[in-house]
Amino acid sequence: MPFYYLLFTFDIPMATAQDIIKDLKNSKFKPLYLLHGEEPYYIDLIGNYIERNVLSDAEKGFNQTILYGKDTDVMTAINAAKRYPMMSDYQVVIVKEAQDMKWGRDDDDKKSINPLLAYLEAPLPSTILVFCYKYGKFDKRKKTFKAIEKNGLVFESAGLYDNKIPGWIEEYSNDKKYKIAPQASAILAEYLGNDLSKIANELDKLMLNIPRGQEISLKEVQDNIGISKEYNVFELQSALIKKDAYKANQIVNYFEANPKANPIVLVLGNLNNFFSKVLAYHYVRDKANAAKELGVSPYFLKDYEQAARGYNLAKTFQVISCLREYDLKSKGLDSNTDHGGLMKELVYKIMH
Repeated sequence: MPFYYLLFTFDIPMATAQDIIKDLKNSKFKPLYLLHGEEPYYIDLIGNYIERNVLSDAEKGFNQTILYGKDTDVMTAINAAKRYPMMSDYQVVIVKEAQDMKWGRDDDDKKSINPLLAYLEAPLPSTILVFCYKYGKFDKRKKTFKAIEKNGLVFESAGLYDNKIPGWIEEYSNDKKYKIAPQASAILAEYLGNDLSKIANELDKLMLNIPRGQEISLKEVQDNIGISKEYNVFELQSALIKKDAYKANQIVNYFEANPKANPIVLVLGNLNNFFSKVLAYHYVRDKANAAKELGVSPYFLKDYEQAARGYNLAKTFQVISCLREYDLKSKGLDSNTDHGGLMKELVYKIMH
């Protein structure tokens, strides 16, 4: 089971996914868990571990209840949580997709008791009640949040910035006893985005075809994930760095013929990210520390150095301005040109 810290750009959380699963392995259970946040990967990682491992197969039949937010309500969850375990020390109640559950009011005015709040303030120690609240943060001002925080455990799964995804891919691969080439992790990050669950799934499938311990190269990624070897966004970037107009137009023609595999939004996003770093490189005083300041692998630093030589500061500003202009045009603002035509215009303006 892989574990990863959410420490790349965020403050250290009160409990990491690794901490929580380590405690679960040691039978250190909390009566309440609220797993919430923008990144579903870690919520699923912890929730699935609890579902699969806390109880034995024999115990699960009587003592494990799985509910779904759209199909349940607070009273159903609380009534399940109030039961006592049968032939087991614990029972587990997991509310998946808890963001879709109607949580009801969040008060206790002493005239009418709020059953959810009443339970959260005095949970049964023999019940492990888990709320998997995905794609957003639970409101920390609510009494329900504060009650879970006081009597159980709250874990926030924050999303990663795009420039941290290649590092995450390398950590994931290392945990599985694989190495991955920097260019391979970079192209995976660019094509799969920042959906960690999707990335992990693609890496797992990729690893089925590669002996453990072997490096995952760019070729393996291209062969197994359907990324063209010659006509991809990184090759376009390379052609622009070298100002190779023939190669750049070949690639753009390929993109035009295969729009689903190479959507313009992905291409523009990649180029904007690259030239923004070229701009930053121009302002780096100590070039020896440029990789660290730009937040890129030293492996790719030569690309930024070469691009900075070919695109001076004024031209880099112009390129970024063009990219923003064509991003708006690709969305239909003041342009009736198709995406292929827009890309051809853009490449010409970048290199001239």
